[in-house]
Amino acid sequence: MREAIFIACLVLTTSLSGCFGSDETQGLEGDDANYPDIYSRHTLDWNWSDSYSYVLEPGPYVALEVQEALIEVDTSDIWETGPPTSNVHLSYWLPSNTQEGEQVPVIAVVSPYFSFGQPGDESGATNVVGSGRGEFIFDNFIPHGYAFAQVSVFGTEESSGCFDYRGAGEGLGIHSAVEWLGTQNWSNGKVGLYGKSYEGATQWEAAALGSEYLATIVPISGTTGLHPLLYKNGSAEARSQVMHMNYFSSTVDYNAEDLDNICPDIVEGFFAGPVTYGLGELDPYMENYYEEREHISKALTNYNGSVYWVQGMQDWNVDPHQVFGGPPGTVWYQDFIDSGFDVRGMLGQWEHNYPDQWSKHNAQDSGYGGEAIQNMTRWDWGQDLFEWFEYYLKGIGEKPDAHAQIQRNDGQWRIEESWPPTDSEIFSLSLSDCQNDGAFIGGGAPVVGGGQSVSVECPGINEEDLHISGLATIHITAVPTFDGGQVFVELQDAQTGLRLGHATMDVRYHAGGSEPQTVIPSQTITLLMEFQGMDVILPAGHGLKFVITDTGEDYLAPACGTACVVHVLPSLSTFEAPIIDRTDAEILITPQSEDAANNQ
Repeated sequence: MREAIFIACLVLTTSLSGCFGSDETQGLEGDDANYPDIYSRHTLDWNWSDSYSYVLEPGPYVALEVQEALIEVDTSDIWETGPPTSNVHLSYWLPSNTQEGEQVPVIAVVSPYFSFGQPGDESGATNVVGSGRGEFIFDNFIPHGYAFAQVSVFGTEESSGCFDYRGAGEGLGIHSAVEWLGTQNWSNGKVGLYGKSYEGATQWEAAALGSEYLATIVPISGTTGLHPLLYKNGSAEARSQVMHMNYFSSTVDYNAEDLDNICPDIVEGFFAGPVTYGLGELDPYMENYYEEREHISKALTNYNGSVYWVQGMQDWNVDPHQVFGGPPGTVWYQDFIDSGFDVRGMLGQWEHNYPDQWSKHNAQDSGYGGEAIQNMTRWDWGQDLFEWFEYYLKGIGEKPDAHAQIQRNDGQWRIEESWPPTDSEIFSLSLSDCQNDGAFIGGGAPVVGGGQSVSVECPGINEEDLHISGLATIHITAVPTFDGGQVFVELQDAQTGLRLGHATMDVRYHAGGSEPQTVIPSQTITLLMEFQGMDVILPAGHGLKFVITDTGEDYLAPACGTACVVHVLPSLSTFEAPIIDRTDAEILITPQSEDAANNQ
Protein backbone atom coordinates (compact mmCIF):
# COMPACT_ATOMS: atom_id res chain seq x y z
CA MET A 1 0.00 0.00 0.00
CA ARG A 2 2.78 2.44 0.94
CA GLU A 3 4.68 1.78 -2.29
CA ALA A 4 1.59 2.30 -4.43
CA ILE A 5 0.78 5.64 -2.87
CA PHE A 6 4.43 6.74 -3.14
CA ILE A 7 4.63 5.88 -6.86
CA ALA A 8 1.33 7.64 -7.49
CA CYS A 9 2.73 10.75 -5.87
CA LEU A 10 5.79 10.68 -8.09
CA VAL A 11 3.85 10.60 -11.37
CA LEU A 12 1.57 13.49 -10.52
CA THR A 13 2.38 16.60 -12.48
CA THR A 14 0.47 18.85 -10.12
CA SER A 15 1.53 19.81 -6.61
CA LEU A 16 2.62 16.89 -4.46
CA SER A 17 1.61 18.58 -1.24
CA GLY A 18 0.05 15.99 1.04
CA CYS A 19 1.73 12.97 -0.56
CA PHE A 20 4.79 13.09 1.65
CA GLY A 21 4.20 13.28 5.35
CA SER A 22 0.78 11.60 5.39
CA ASP A 23 0.14 8.86 7.91
CA GLU A 24 -0.16 6.24 5.18
CA THR A 25 3.29 6.95 3.72
CA GLN A 26 5.19 7.11 7.00
CA GLY A 27 8.82 6.36 6.40
CA LEU A 28 10.68 6.25 3.15
CA GLU A 29 12.37 3.67 5.32
CA GLY A 30 12.85 -0.07 5.21
CA ASP A 31 15.24 -2.23 3.27
CA ASP A 32 13.36 -1.49 0.03
CA ALA A 33 13.41 2.32 0.44
CA ASN A 34 12.75 3.99 -2.89
CA TYR A 35 13.64 7.68 -3.00
CA PRO A 36 12.75 10.26 -5.63
CA ASP A 37 15.39 10.51 -8.34
CA ILE A 38 17.72 13.45 -7.81
CA TYR A 39 16.80 14.84 -11.23
CA SER A 40 13.10 14.95 -10.27
CA ARG A 41 13.51 16.65 -6.91
CA HIS A 42 12.75 20.05 -8.41
CA THR A 43 9.19 18.83 -9.18
CA LEU A 44 8.41 18.07 -5.51
CA ASP A 45 7.08 20.23 -2.71
CA TRP A 46 9.57 21.13 0.03
CA ASN A 47 9.43 22.76 3.41
CA TRP A 48 11.48 25.87 2.64
CA SER A 49 10.04 28.17 5.26
CA ASP A 50 12.84 27.89 7.81
CA SER A 51 16.50 28.86 8.02
CA TYR A 52 17.57 25.35 6.94
CA SER A 53 16.21 22.52 4.80
CA TYR A 54 14.04 19.55 5.75
CA VAL A 55 13.66 15.95 4.65
CA LEU A 56 10.69 15.26 2.38
CA GLU A 57 8.83 13.30 5.01
CA PRO A 58 8.87 13.85 8.79
CA GLY A 59 9.68 10.84 10.92
CA PRO A 60 7.41 9.26 13.56
CA TYR A 61 9.62 9.59 16.65
CA VAL A 62 10.24 12.32 19.21
CA ALA A 63 13.33 13.23 21.17
CA LEU A 64 13.65 12.07 24.78
CA GLU A 65 15.11 14.27 27.49
CA VAL A 66 18.73 15.27 27.08
CA GLN A 67 21.31 13.14 28.88
CA GLU A 68 24.93 13.95 29.65
CA ALA A 69 28.12 11.95 30.06
CA LEU A 70 31.71 12.49 31.15
CA ILE A 71 34.21 10.14 29.51
CA GLU A 72 37.50 9.69 31.36
CA VAL A 73 40.52 9.54 29.05
CA ASP A 74 44.09 8.57 29.91
CA THR A 75 46.14 11.58 28.78
CA SER A 76 49.32 10.73 30.68
CA ASP A 77 51.28 10.07 27.47
CA ILE A 78 49.76 12.66 25.17
CA TRP A 79 51.16 15.90 26.65
CA GLU A 80 54.61 16.68 28.03
CA THR A 81 52.89 18.41 30.92
CA GLY A 82 49.25 18.48 31.83
CA PRO A 83 46.73 16.30 33.63
CA PRO A 84 47.25 12.50 33.51
CA THR A 85 43.53 12.00 33.00
CA SER A 86 41.04 14.29 31.29
CA ASN A 87 37.29 14.19 30.73
CA VAL A 88 35.34 14.63 27.52
CA HIS A 89 31.87 16.04 28.13
CA LEU A 90 28.98 15.35 25.80
CA SER A 91 25.21 15.62 25.76
CA TYR A 92 22.90 13.43 23.74
CA TRP A 93 19.28 12.98 22.78
CA LEU A 94 17.74 9.59 22.02
CA PRO A 95 14.71 9.02 19.79
CA SER A 96 11.62 7.55 21.42
CA ASN A 97 11.98 4.18 19.67
CA THR A 98 14.91 3.41 22.01
CA GLN A 99 12.35 3.06 24.83
CA GLU A 100 11.33 -0.22 23.21
CA GLY A 101 14.93 -1.41 23.16
CA GLU A 102 15.77 -0.47 19.57
CA GLN A 103 19.41 0.27 18.87
CA VAL A 104 19.98 3.40 16.80
CA PRO A 105 22.84 5.12 14.97
CA VAL A 106 24.36 8.34 16.25
CA ILE A 107 24.98 11.65 14.49
CA ALA A 108 27.39 13.83 16.44
CA VAL A 109 28.76 17.36 16.24
CA VAL A 110 32.20 17.69 17.87
CA SER A 111 33.16 21.26 18.55
CA PRO A 112 35.15 23.81 20.58
CA TYR A 113 32.19 26.22 20.27
CA PHE A 114 30.09 25.08 23.23
CA SER A 115 30.35 27.76 25.92
CA PHE A 116 32.73 29.57 23.54
CA GLY A 117 33.51 33.25 24.00
CA GLN A 118 34.37 35.70 26.73
CA PRO A 119 32.62 35.29 30.11
CA GLY A 120 29.16 36.80 29.93
CA ASP A 121 29.01 36.47 26.18
CA GLU A 122 29.33 32.72 25.67
CA SER A 123 27.56 30.39 23.30
CA GLY A 124 25.28 27.61 24.53
CA ALA A 125 26.43 24.47 26.34
CA THR A 126 26.33 20.95 24.91
CA ASN A 127 22.98 20.27 26.58
CA VAL A 128 21.33 23.01 24.51
CA VAL A 129 20.65 22.14 20.88
CA GLY A 130 23.01 24.32 18.85
CA SER A 131 21.37 26.86 16.58
CA GLY A 132 21.56 26.05 12.89
CA ARG A 133 23.76 22.96 12.76
CA GLY A 134 22.24 21.27 15.83
CA GLU A 135 18.65 22.21 15.08
CA PHE A 136 18.98 20.85 11.55
CA ILE A 137 20.02 17.41 12.85
CA PHE A 138 17.62 17.49 15.80
CA ASP A 139 14.55 18.36 13.71
CA ASN A 140 15.31 16.14 10.73
CA PHE A 141 17.00 13.02 12.05
CA ILE A 142 15.86 12.26 15.59
CA PRO A 143 12.29 11.79 14.25
CA HIS A 144 13.71 9.18 11.87
CA GLY A 145 15.31 7.17 14.66
CA TYR A 146 18.76 8.69 15.07
CA ALA A 147 20.45 9.70 18.29
CA PHE A 148 22.08 13.12 18.29
CA ALA A 149 25.13 14.07 20.35
CA GLN A 150 27.03 17.30 20.96
CA VAL A 151 30.62 16.84 22.13
CA SER A 152 33.00 19.46 23.52
CA VAL A 153 36.71 19.01 22.82
CA PHE A 154 39.29 19.01 25.64
CA GLY A 155 39.63 22.31 27.45
CA THR A 156 36.24 23.65 26.35
CA GLU A 157 32.86 23.81 28.06
CA GLU A 158 32.85 21.07 30.75
CA SER A 159 35.56 18.98 29.09
CA SER A 160 38.78 19.15 31.11
CA GLY A 161 42.40 18.82 30.02
CA CYS A 162 44.42 21.02 27.68
CA PHE A 163 42.86 22.94 24.86
CA ASP A 164 45.10 21.29 22.29
CA TYR A 165 44.23 23.21 19.13
CA ARG A 166 43.93 20.52 16.40
CA GLY A 167 46.67 18.54 18.19
CA ALA A 168 47.10 14.90 19.18
CA GLY A 169 45.40 15.42 22.53
CA GLU A 170 42.32 16.88 20.94
CA GLY A 171 42.20 13.97 18.49
CA LEU A 172 42.42 11.44 21.33
CA GLY A 173 39.47 13.04 23.11
CA ILE A 174 37.38 13.02 19.93
CA HIS A 175 38.29 9.38 19.27
CA SER A 176 37.25 8.48 22.83
CA ALA A 177 33.87 10.14 22.34
CA VAL A 178 33.27 8.23 19.10
CA GLU A 179 34.20 4.96 20.81
CA TRP A 180 31.82 5.70 23.68
CA LEU A 181 28.93 6.58 21.36
CA GLY A 182 29.48 3.43 19.34
CA THR A 183 29.43 1.07 22.33
CA GLN A 184 26.37 2.16 24.31
CA ASN A 185 23.58 -0.38 24.71
CA TRP A 186 21.20 1.89 22.77
CA SER A 187 23.70 2.35 19.89
CA ASN A 188 23.77 0.19 16.76
CA GLY A 189 27.55 0.75 16.60
CA LYS A 190 27.42 3.27 13.74
CA VAL A 191 28.51 6.86 14.31
CA GLY A 192 28.37 9.66 11.76
CA LEU A 193 29.96 13.09 12.26
CA TYR A 194 28.58 16.35 10.90
CA GLY A 195 29.54 20.00 10.96
CA LYS A 196 31.24 22.94 9.30
CA SER A 197 34.66 24.55 9.65
CA TYR A 198 36.27 23.53 12.97
CA GLU A 199 33.44 21.03 13.36
CA GLY A 200 34.59 19.63 10.03
CA ALA A 201 38.19 19.55 11.26
CA THR A 202 37.19 17.43 14.25
CA GLN A 203 35.80 14.87 11.80
CA TRP A 204 39.16 14.54 10.09
CA GLU A 205 40.81 14.26 13.51
CA ALA A 206 38.47 11.36 14.29
CA ALA A 207 39.04 9.75 10.88
CA ALA A 208 42.80 9.97 11.38
CA LEU A 209 42.50 7.64 14.38
CA GLY A 210 40.24 5.20 12.57
CA SER A 211 37.59 4.08 15.09
CA GLU A 212 35.72 0.97 13.95
CA TYR A 213 32.50 2.75 14.96
CA LEU A 214 33.04 5.78 12.73
CA ALA A 215 30.97 4.89 9.66
CA THR A 216 30.75 8.19 7.80
CA ILE A 217 31.84 11.82 8.01
CA VAL A 218 30.25 14.89 6.44
CA PRO A 219 32.86 17.67 6.66
CA ILE A 220 31.42 20.97 5.42
CA SER A 221 34.28 23.30 4.56
CA GLY A 222 36.21 21.29 7.12
CA THR A 223 39.89 21.85 7.79
CA THR A 224 41.98 18.86 6.72
CA GLY A 225 45.27 20.26 8.03
CA LEU A 226 46.32 23.42 9.88
CA HIS A 227 49.22 24.50 7.68
CA PRO A 228 47.22 24.52 4.42
CA LEU A 229 44.43 26.35 6.25
CA LEU A 230 46.73 29.25 7.03
CA TYR A 231 49.19 29.12 4.11
CA LYS A 232 48.90 28.62 0.36
CA ASN A 233 52.26 27.95 -1.27
CA GLY A 234 53.83 29.83 1.63
CA SER A 235 51.57 32.88 1.34
CA ALA A 236 50.29 33.60 4.85
CA GLU A 237 46.73 34.50 5.70
CA ALA A 238 46.42 37.35 8.18
CA ARG A 239 44.93 35.11 10.86
CA SER A 240 47.93 32.77 10.68
CA GLN A 241 49.75 34.96 13.20
CA VAL A 242 47.17 34.72 15.98
CA MET A 243 44.93 31.73 15.24
CA HIS A 244 45.94 29.45 18.10
CA MET A 245 45.88 32.17 20.74
CA ASN A 246 42.54 33.58 19.57
CA TYR A 247 40.91 30.22 20.18
CA PHE A 248 42.64 29.76 23.52
CA SER A 249 41.49 33.15 24.79
CA SER A 250 37.89 32.32 23.91
CA THR A 251 37.83 28.88 25.55
CA VAL A 252 39.24 29.67 29.01
CA ASP A 253 37.11 30.91 31.89
CA TYR A 254 39.79 33.18 33.37
CA ASN A 255 39.96 31.45 36.75
CA ALA A 256 42.37 29.16 38.61
CA GLU A 257 41.08 26.06 36.81
CA ASP A 258 42.52 27.43 33.57
CA LEU A 259 45.97 26.26 34.65
CA ASP A 260 44.91 22.75 33.59
CA ASN A 261 44.10 24.16 30.17
CA ILE A 262 47.65 25.37 29.48
CA CYS A 263 50.00 22.91 27.80
CA PRO A 264 53.25 23.31 25.85
CA ASP A 265 51.43 23.52 22.52
CA ILE A 266 49.91 26.81 23.63
CA VAL A 267 53.39 28.31 23.61
CA GLU A 268 54.22 26.62 20.29
CA GLY A 269 51.01 27.99 18.85
CA PHE A 270 51.92 31.49 19.94
CA PHE A 271 55.18 31.34 17.94
CA ALA A 272 54.07 29.14 15.02
CA GLY A 273 52.55 31.88 12.89
CA PRO A 274 55.24 34.57 13.15
CA VAL A 275 58.12 32.07 12.86
CA THR A 276 56.76 30.32 9.77
CA TYR A 277 55.79 33.61 8.11
CA GLY A 278 59.17 35.22 8.68
CA LEU A 279 61.70 32.39 8.44
CA GLY A 280 60.27 30.10 5.77
CA GLU A 281 62.96 27.60 4.84
CA LEU A 282 64.92 28.47 8.01
CA ASP A 283 62.13 27.13 10.23
CA PRO A 284 62.55 23.34 10.63
CA TYR A 285 61.13 23.28 14.17
CA MET A 286 57.58 24.34 13.32
CA GLU A 287 57.32 21.49 10.83
CA ASN A 288 56.63 19.18 13.79
CA TYR A 289 53.88 21.47 15.06
CA TYR A 290 52.07 21.47 11.73
CA GLU A 291 52.69 17.77 11.04
CA GLU A 292 50.83 16.88 14.24
CA ARG A 293 47.94 19.00 12.99
CA GLU A 294 47.72 17.47 9.52
CA HIS A 295 44.98 14.86 9.57
CA ILE A 296 43.88 13.98 6.07
CA SER A 297 46.85 11.84 5.03
CA LYS A 298 46.45 9.89 8.28
CA ALA A 299 42.75 9.43 7.57
CA LEU A 300 43.63 8.11 4.12
CA THR A 301 45.58 5.36 5.87
CA ASN A 302 43.54 4.68 9.02
CA TYR A 303 39.88 5.49 8.26
CA ASN A 304 37.45 2.85 7.05
CA GLY A 305 34.24 4.78 6.40
CA SER A 306 32.63 6.97 3.76
CA VAL A 307 33.06 10.69 3.08
CA TYR A 308 30.40 13.19 2.02
CA TRP A 309 32.53 16.23 1.17
CA VAL A 310 30.82 19.64 1.09
CA GLN A 311 32.79 22.72 0.05
CA GLY A 312 32.10 26.33 -0.80
CA MET A 313 33.95 27.16 -4.01
CA GLN A 314 34.01 30.82 -2.92
CA ASP A 315 35.10 30.06 0.63
CA TRP A 316 37.97 32.31 1.75
CA ASN A 317 37.89 30.93 5.29
CA VAL A 318 38.50 27.25 4.60
CA ASP A 319 39.69 27.45 1.00
CA PRO A 320 38.82 24.81 -1.63
CA HIS A 321 42.40 23.51 -1.59
CA GLN A 322 41.53 21.84 1.73
CA VAL A 323 39.56 19.43 -0.48
CA PHE A 324 41.37 19.72 -3.79
CA GLY A 325 44.88 20.24 -2.46
CA GLY A 326 47.42 17.66 -1.48
CA PRO A 327 51.07 17.14 -2.31
CA PRO A 328 52.01 18.64 -5.71
CA GLY A 329 50.42 16.58 -8.47
CA THR A 330 47.72 15.05 -6.26
CA VAL A 331 44.15 15.95 -5.30
CA TRP A 332 42.75 14.76 -1.96
CA TYR A 333 39.24 14.22 -3.29
CA GLN A 334 40.44 11.93 -6.06
CA ASP A 335 43.00 10.28 -3.78
CA PHE A 336 40.21 9.02 -1.54
CA ILE A 337 38.28 7.69 -4.53
CA ASP A 338 41.38 5.98 -5.88
CA SER A 339 41.99 4.44 -2.45
CA GLY A 340 38.57 2.77 -2.52
CA PHE A 341 36.55 5.13 -0.32
CA ASP A 342 32.90 5.88 -1.03
CA VAL A 343 33.02 9.62 -1.71
CA ARG A 344 30.29 12.08 -2.59
CA GLY A 345 30.62 15.82 -3.02
CA MET A 346 28.38 18.88 -3.01
CA LEU A 347 30.37 21.86 -4.25
CA GLY A 348 28.46 25.14 -4.43
CA GLN A 349 29.45 28.68 -5.22
CA TRP A 350 28.74 29.72 -1.65
CA GLU A 351 31.22 31.12 0.84
CA HIS A 352 31.86 29.60 4.31
CA ASN A 353 28.33 28.28 4.63
CA TYR A 354 26.13 25.21 4.68
CA PRO A 355 24.44 24.21 1.40
CA ASP A 356 21.06 25.36 2.73
CA GLN A 357 22.22 28.44 4.68
CA TRP A 358 20.26 30.83 2.49
CA SER A 359 20.53 33.80 4.86
CA LYS A 360 24.29 33.89 4.15
CA HIS A 361 24.07 32.99 0.45
CA ASN A 362 22.26 36.25 -0.26
CA ALA A 363 25.25 38.38 0.73
CA GLN A 364 27.80 37.42 -1.97
CA ASP A 365 29.30 39.93 -4.37
CA SER A 366 29.71 39.70 -8.11
CA GLY A 367 32.65 37.48 -8.99
CA TYR A 368 32.47 35.87 -5.55
CA GLY A 369 29.40 33.74 -6.14
CA GLY A 370 26.98 36.60 -6.72
CA GLU A 371 26.03 35.37 -10.20
CA ALA A 372 24.97 32.01 -8.73
CA ILE A 373 22.82 33.22 -5.83
CA GLN A 374 19.47 32.65 -7.55
CA ASN A 375 20.19 28.92 -7.79
CA MET A 376 22.54 28.48 -4.85
CA THR A 377 20.51 27.30 -1.86
CA ARG A 378 20.04 23.55 -1.78
CA TRP A 379 16.61 23.05 -0.30
CA ASP A 380 17.05 19.32 -0.94
CA TRP A 381 20.16 19.11 1.27
CA GLY A 382 18.24 17.53 4.17
CA GLN A 383 16.86 14.80 1.90
CA ASP A 384 20.20 14.25 0.20
CA LEU A 385 21.92 13.78 3.56
CA PHE A 386 19.05 11.63 4.84
CA GLU A 387 19.53 9.14 2.01
CA TRP A 388 23.27 9.11 2.74
CA PHE A 389 22.83 8.50 6.47
CA GLU A 390 20.11 5.90 5.96
CA TYR A 391 22.49 3.76 3.93
CA TYR A 392 25.76 4.28 5.80
CA LEU A 393 24.34 4.36 9.33
CA LYS A 394 21.32 2.05 9.02
CA GLY A 395 21.97 -0.04 5.91
CA ILE A 396 18.67 1.07 4.39
CA GLY A 397 18.01 1.77 0.71
CA GLU A 398 20.20 1.58 -2.33
CA LYS A 399 23.81 2.63 -2.07
CA PRO A 400 24.02 6.38 -2.84
CA ASP A 401 25.75 7.33 -6.06
CA ALA A 402 29.35 8.33 -5.54
CA HIS A 403 29.28 11.54 -7.54
CA ALA A 404 30.05 15.23 -7.26
CA GLN A 405 27.32 17.83 -7.50
CA ILE A 406 29.10 20.96 -8.73
CA GLN A 407 27.77 24.46 -9.31
CA ARG A 408 29.28 26.65 -12.04
CA ASN A 409 29.94 30.32 -11.39
CA ASP A 410 26.81 31.33 -13.34
CA GLY A 411 24.65 29.22 -11.00
CA GLN A 412 24.13 26.11 -13.10
CA TRP A 413 24.39 22.77 -11.27
CA ARG A 414 25.41 19.45 -12.80
CA ILE A 415 26.58 16.03 -11.66
CA GLU A 416 30.08 14.72 -12.37
CA GLU A 417 31.56 11.33 -11.54
CA SER A 418 34.32 13.20 -9.71
CA TRP A 419 35.64 16.73 -9.41
CA PRO A 420 37.87 17.93 -10.91
CA PRO A 421 36.44 16.00 -13.89
CA THR A 422 38.70 13.22 -15.08
CA ASP A 423 37.89 13.74 -18.78
CA SER A 424 39.08 17.34 -19.07
CA GLU A 425 41.43 18.58 -21.75
CA ILE A 426 44.17 21.16 -21.25
CA PHE A 427 43.78 24.64 -22.67
CA SER A 428 47.20 26.27 -22.91
CA LEU A 429 47.90 29.97 -23.32
CA SER A 430 51.34 31.53 -23.66
CA LEU A 431 51.40 34.95 -22.07
CA SER A 432 53.90 36.00 -24.73
CA ASP A 433 50.85 36.41 -27.01
CA CYS A 434 49.34 38.98 -24.64
CA GLN A 435 49.93 42.61 -23.71
CA ASN A 436 51.09 43.81 -20.31
CA ASP A 437 51.16 47.24 -18.71
CA GLY A 438 53.62 46.62 -15.89
CA ALA A 439 56.11 49.15 -14.62
CA PHE A 440 59.61 48.59 -16.01
CA ILE A 441 62.61 49.54 -13.89
CA GLY A 442 65.89 50.31 -15.60
CA GLY A 443 64.67 48.80 -18.85
CA GLY A 444 64.26 45.37 -17.28
CA ALA A 445 61.27 43.16 -16.67
CA PRO A 446 58.09 44.57 -15.13
CA VAL A 447 58.07 44.63 -11.35
CA VAL A 448 55.64 43.28 -8.75
CA GLY A 449 55.97 44.69 -5.23
CA GLY A 450 56.92 48.03 -3.73
CA GLY A 451 53.56 49.41 -4.85
CA GLN A 452 53.97 48.12 -8.42
CA SER A 453 51.71 45.61 -10.19
CA VAL A 454 51.42 44.05 -13.64
CA SER A 455 48.32 43.41 -15.77
CA VAL A 456 48.52 40.93 -18.63
CA GLU A 457 45.58 40.93 -21.05
CA CYS A 458 44.91 38.22 -23.60
CA PRO A 459 42.00 39.28 -25.84
CA GLY A 460 39.60 37.06 -27.78
CA ILE A 461 41.15 33.70 -27.01
CA ASN A 462 38.15 31.47 -27.73
CA GLU A 463 35.61 31.13 -30.54
CA GLU A 464 33.24 29.10 -28.35
CA ASP A 465 32.34 29.19 -24.67
CA LEU A 466 35.28 28.02 -22.58
CA HIS A 467 34.26 25.96 -19.55
CA ILE A 468 37.16 25.84 -17.08
CA SER A 469 36.62 23.08 -14.54
CA GLY A 470 39.33 22.06 -12.10
CA LEU A 471 42.75 23.31 -11.05
CA ALA A 472 44.21 25.81 -13.48
CA THR A 473 47.90 26.73 -13.28
CA ILE A 474 50.06 29.66 -14.18
CA HIS A 475 53.82 29.19 -14.42
CA ILE A 476 55.45 32.58 -14.07
CA THR A 477 59.10 33.08 -14.89
CA ALA A 478 60.47 35.54 -12.35
CA VAL A 479 63.65 37.07 -10.95
CA PRO A 480 63.40 37.80 -7.20
CA THR A 481 65.59 40.50 -5.71
CA PHE A 482 65.63 38.91 -2.27
CA ASP A 483 65.21 35.54 -0.54
CA GLY A 484 61.55 36.34 -0.23
CA GLY A 485 58.74 38.14 -1.97
CA GLN A 486 55.29 37.18 -3.10
CA VAL A 487 53.11 37.04 -6.20
CA PHE A 488 49.30 37.10 -6.19
CA VAL A 489 47.37 36.57 -9.44
CA GLU A 490 43.71 37.36 -9.97
CA LEU A 491 42.16 35.85 -13.10
CA GLN A 492 39.46 37.96 -14.74
CA ASP A 493 37.19 37.97 -17.77
CA ALA A 494 39.01 40.59 -19.85
CA GLN A 495 35.76 41.92 -21.36
CA THR A 496 33.70 42.31 -18.19
CA GLY A 497 36.31 42.41 -15.41
CA LEU A 498 34.47 39.57 -13.67
CA ARG A 499 36.71 37.77 -11.21
CA LEU A 500 37.13 34.08 -12.08
CA GLY A 501 39.76 32.88 -9.61
CA HIS A 502 43.04 33.53 -7.84
CA ALA A 503 46.42 32.04 -7.05
CA THR A 504 49.14 33.11 -4.62
CA MET A 505 52.73 32.13 -3.82
CA ASP A 506 55.64 33.15 -1.63
CA VAL A 507 58.65 32.91 -3.97
CA ARG A 508 60.47 30.72 -1.41
CA TYR A 509 57.86 28.07 -2.22
CA HIS A 510 58.21 28.40 -5.98
CA ALA A 511 58.11 24.61 -6.54
CA GLY A 512 54.60 24.53 -5.06
CA GLY A 513 53.25 22.87 -1.95
CA SER A 514 54.51 23.54 1.57
CA GLU A 515 58.24 22.87 1.25
CA PRO A 516 60.30 26.08 1.02
CA GLN A 517 63.62 26.52 -0.77
CA THR A 518 66.25 29.21 -0.45
CA VAL A 519 66.02 31.74 -3.27
CA ILE A 520 69.20 33.35 -4.52
CA PRO A 521 68.65 37.00 -5.46
CA SER A 522 68.78 37.70 -9.21
CA GLN A 523 68.39 34.00 -10.00
CA THR A 524 65.70 33.18 -12.58
CA ILE A 525 63.07 30.82 -11.19
CA THR A 526 59.68 29.53 -12.29
CA LEU A 527 56.75 29.99 -9.93
CA LEU A 528 54.59 26.86 -10.30
CA MET A 529 51.35 28.48 -9.18
CA GLU A 530 48.03 26.69 -8.94
CA PHE A 531 44.68 28.47 -8.75
CA GLN A 532 42.05 27.59 -6.22
CA GLY A 533 39.51 25.23 -7.79
CA MET A 534 37.36 26.90 -10.42
CA ASP A 535 34.22 25.91 -12.29
CA VAL A 536 33.62 28.93 -14.50
CA ILE A 537 32.36 29.80 -17.96
CA LEU A 538 34.19 32.25 -20.24
CA PRO A 539 31.80 33.34 -23.03
CA ALA A 540 32.85 32.98 -26.64
CA GLY A 541 35.00 35.84 -27.88
CA HIS A 542 36.04 36.96 -24.42
CA GLY A 543 39.62 37.11 -23.28
CA LEU A 544 41.47 36.56 -20.03
CA LYS A 545 43.21 39.12 -17.86
CA PHE A 546 45.83 38.38 -15.21
CA VAL A 547 46.27 41.05 -12.54
CA ILE A 548 49.56 40.36 -10.75
CA THR A 549 50.33 42.04 -7.42
CA ASP A 550 52.46 41.21 -4.37
CA THR A 551 49.47 40.40 -2.17
CA GLY A 552 45.73 39.90 -2.36
CA GLU A 553 42.62 39.67 -0.27
CA ASP A 554 43.01 37.74 2.94
CA TYR A 555 46.80 37.40 2.61
CA LEU A 556 49.59 39.26 4.36
CA ALA A 557 52.13 41.25 2.38
CA PRO A 558 55.48 39.44 2.02
CA ALA A 559 57.42 39.30 5.27
CA CYS A 560 60.32 41.18 3.69
CA GLY A 561 58.05 44.16 2.96
CA THR A 562 58.60 46.55 0.06
CA ALA A 563 62.30 45.70 -0.24
CA CYS A 564 61.73 42.37 -1.98
CA VAL A 565 60.26 43.22 -5.36
CA VAL A 566 59.97 40.48 -7.96
CA HIS A 567 60.64 40.95 -11.68
CA VAL A 568 58.16 38.90 -13.71
CA LEU A 569 58.61 37.88 -17.33
CA PRO A 570 55.17 37.39 -18.93
CA SER A 571 56.78 36.54 -22.28
CA LEU A 572 58.20 33.37 -20.67
CA SER A 573 55.09 32.49 -18.67
CA THR A 574 52.22 30.09 -19.41
CA PHE A 575 48.64 29.62 -18.27
CA GLU A 576 46.98 26.21 -18.48
CA ALA A 577 43.42 25.30 -17.58
CA PRO A 578 41.40 22.07 -17.64
CA ILE A 579 38.37 22.54 -19.89
CA ILE A 580 35.33 20.35 -20.43
CA ASP A 581 32.39 20.18 -22.82
CA ARG A 582 29.00 19.47 -21.24
CA THR A 583 25.52 19.38 -22.75
CA ASP A 584 22.17 20.36 -21.30
CA ALA A 585 21.59 16.69 -20.46
CA GLU A 586 24.02 16.98 -17.56
CA ILE A 587 22.24 19.97 -15.98
CA LEU A 588 20.82 19.34 -12.51
CA ILE A 589 17.75 21.48 -11.83
CA THR A 590 17.57 22.10 -8.10
CA PRO A 591 14.41 22.84 -6.10
CA GLN A 592 13.75 26.58 -6.06
CA SER A 593 10.56 28.55 -5.48
CA GLU A 594 9.31 32.09 -5.21
CA ASP A 595 7.75 30.98 -1.93
CA ALA A 596 11.09 29.86 -0.48
CA ALA A 597 12.46 31.80 2.47
CA ASN A 598 15.48 32.96 0.48
CA ASN A 599 13.23 34.59 -2.14
CA GLN A 600 10.95 36.45 0.25
